Amino acid sequence: MDSTIRETPVEELIAGDAAIELESLAKEIHAYDIAYYQKDAPRVSDEYYDALKQRNIAIEARFPDRIRNDSPSNKVGASAAVGFSKVTHALPMLSLGNVFNEYEFNEFIEGVRRFLKELSDDSTLPLEIVAEPKIDGLSISLRYEKGVFVQAATRGDGTTGEDVTKNIETLKNLPKKLPAEVPDILEIRGEVYMSIKDFASLNITQKKLGEKVFSNPRNAAAGSLRQLDSAVAASRPLSFFAYALGQVSNDISKTHWGVLEKFKDWGFPVNTHSLLCSNTDSVMKFYKHLEIERQNLAYDIDGVVYKVNRLDYQERLGFVSRAPRWAIAHKFPAEKAVTIINSIDIQVGRTGSLTPVARLKPVMVGGVMVSNATLHNEDEIERKDVREGDTVIIQRAGDVIPQVVSVVIEKRPVESEVYLFPRVCPDCKSNAVREKGEARRRCIGGLVCPAQYVERLKHFVSRDALDIEGLGEKHIENFIKSGLIKTSADIFKLEDHVEEIFKKEGWGIKSVDKLLASIDDKRVVSLERFIYALGIPQVGQATSQLLAKQYGSLSVWCAAMQASKDNDSEEYSDLINIDGIGPSVARDLIEFFGEPHNKMVVAELEKQLSIENFIAPVIYDSALTGKSVVFTGTMSAMSRVEAKAKAESLGAIVAGSVSSKTDFVIIGDKAGSKAKRALELGVTCLSEQDWLNVIKQ
Repeated sequence: MDSTIRETPVEELIAGDAAIELESLAKEIHAYDIAYYQKDAPRVSDEYYDALKQRNIAIEARFPDRIRNDSPSNKVGASAAVGFSKVTHALPMLSLGNVFNEYEFNEFIEGVRRFLKELSDDSTLPLEIVAEPKIDGLSISLRYEKGVFVQAATRGDGTTGEDVTKNIETLKNLPKKLPAEVPDILEIRGEVYMSIKDFASLNITQKKLGEKVFSNPRNAAAGSLRQLDSAVAASRPLSFFAYALGQVSNDISKTHWGVLEKFKDWGFPVNTHSLLCSNTDSVMKFYKHLEIERQNLAYDIDGVVYKVNRLDYQERLGFVSRAPRWAIAHKFPAEKAVTIINSIDIQVGRTGSLTPVARLKPVMVGGVMVSNATLHNEDEIERKDVREGDTVIIQRAGDVIPQVVSVVIEKRPVESEVYLFPRVCPDCKSNAVREKGEARRRCIGGLVCPAQYVERLKHFVSRDALDIEGLGEKHIENFIKSGLIKTSADIFKLEDHVEEIFKKEGWGIKSVDKLLASIDDKRVVSLERFIYALGIPQVGQATSQLLAKQYGSLSVWCAAMQASKDNDSEEYSDLINIDGIGPSVARDLIEFFGEPHNKMVVAELEKQLSIENFIAPVIYDSALTGKSVVFTGTMSAMSRVEAKAKAESLGAIVAGSVSSKTDFVIIGDKAGSKAKRALELGVTCLSEQDWLNVIKQ
C-alpha cells in the first residue's frame, strides 16, 4: 500500500484509497493478533496497535459500505490456538473501546447521559462510575456450578476460547469451592497476570535453564497459562484478579461495585486500587493519581477501565459493534520520541479544509519509522508555537499519524521565525477563511479550486458513491480541463459530447459506448448513496445512511434540511436528535443547503437521476419488524435516542416524517405538526405509555 494513503487524514480519504487501506489494516492487525493472542509474542507496541485499530474504526465510520467480512472491528482477539479444546462462551467476551484523553472520556460520559433519559433531563442526577486499573494480562472466564469450579476458558475471539481448566486449577489465589449462597451457575471474569517481581525471578530461572526468556510480564503470564503441560503452568507464579460477571443463574447485586464486593466475600482477589466515583472529577483525579502511582505497583497496567456502576443502566445501554456502551478503557499516554520539523506543508481536502502536516526528520516511534505528523489546525500551531526547524516531541495516540506534543524550546534555532498560517489556498490562491466556531480554515474557491473541484467529482463517481465504471480520476481531470463537465450533473450529459470524446487519445467507439452505458446504468441510485455522493463536509457513508433512514426520500430530506435553518424548529430538533448527528454535522448540512449553487446542483441531478426511497433491510423478527414508526414530542420514560434504539432493536423502521405508509406515531409531550399530520392521514397514534406497553409484549 502507498504509504501516503495512510498519512492522509481520514476525513480526506477517497473511497478507492479507503478500500486499499482497510484491506491493508485487516491483514496487518490480524497478523498482530495472532502474534499477541496465540503466540504470546507481540510484534509491535500497544500504542501502535491501538493506533491501527482506531484508524480502522474511523475509516469504517466514513465508508460503511467498505467494511470487510474480516474487519478487525468485528473480531475480538484471535481464534483458539491448536492444542487446546474449544469452549463456546455462554455470553460473548467482548473487548472495550478506548479513549486517550480527558476530552474523549467526557464524550463517553455525555454519550451515556444522552442515551439515558433521566440523566439527559437532569444534569444533577449522579452517574456513578467504577474505575479499575487495566491489568496488562490475559482475560479469562471461570465457570462454577453449585459452587464448584468446573471450567476455565480464555477470551479467544470473543465467542470461542481455549479450555485452560487444568492450568487455572494450579493458581494459588483462586477458590475451588464457593459458599452455599452463590448462584447455581456463576461465571467470573477476570485477568491472569504475573507480578513484576515474579516475572524477573522467572526470567532468571529461564536463563539458567537455557529456556525462553520473556519480554514482559504479560507475555510470561499468557505463555505460562497456555502450556499444554499443566505441571509447567503450576511451576509459574501466576495470579488472578476478578473484575466482572459473565453468565449467572440469578442476580447477586444491583451495581457493579456490589458485584465486586460479593467477589471479595466469596474469596476472589479483587484489585484494591479500584474506586467507586460519584462524578467525572473524581474519575479524572483517580486516573491522574494512578498514572503516577503505576510505577510503584507490583504489576503492569496500561490504563484505567471505567464502568457504569448501575447494572440496570448497563443492560439498557447495551452494546454497539463489539464493545459495550457502558464501559471504556482510558489508555495511558503513548510512546514519545524527539525529532526535527524540516517543513510544514498545507494539504487541501475535497471539502476545502486546510490541514497542516509536519514533515519530520525520520524517527522510530512505537516500532515504526515516522516521517510525518499532524498539526491538526492553525490553533494548534499557534498554541504550541510550532515552527519549521523546531525540535519537537511526537507521539502516537488514537491515530496512525503521529501528533506533535510540544516543542523543545531550548533547541530552537536562533534564526527561527513564527509560522504564519496561509490566508490563501496553496492550490488556487483563493481566500482561505475561517468561520466562527470552525476549527479549520477552508478555501472558498469551491469549483474553481482544483483540489476541491476535481476531488469532489472523483468522489461523486467513486465506488461507494455513484460507482461509474470507466470514469477514472484521469478521465475526470481530462474532461474538466476540456470543459466537458463542470458539475456532477454534467456527467449525465456526456452523451451530447460524443464527437469531442472520440477526438481524445485512448477513446474509441467501444470505450465511449461502454462509458455511456455505465453512466446510464447509474441513473437509478439509492438515497443513501446519493447523499454520500454529494460530498457534504462531515457526511460520510454512515451519516448518509442515518439521514436516508431518518427521512426516507429526497424531497422530504431536502425540505427538512431547508427548514432546519431555524434552530427552534421541529425539523432542527429532529436532525440533532439522530443518534450520531450533532450540532456540528447539522451546521454543515444546513450550510450546504443554504448555498444556492448546491441547491441548483441537487435540482439538476434530480432531473437526470431516479433517486430511490430508503428501504431498511429486514434483520429482526418480531411483531414490529418492518413497521414504520415516527416519534414526536418529548419522551418522559426514556430519551429519544434510547427510544429509537429500542424500536430498531425490535425491527421497526424509525422515520423522520409522517406519511400514509407510517404504521405508528408515538406522541410525547409538546408534540408538533407530526401529530396533526398523523390525525389527518388516519395513522395510528400511540401515547408514550401505549408504546411502552407494545414493546414490553
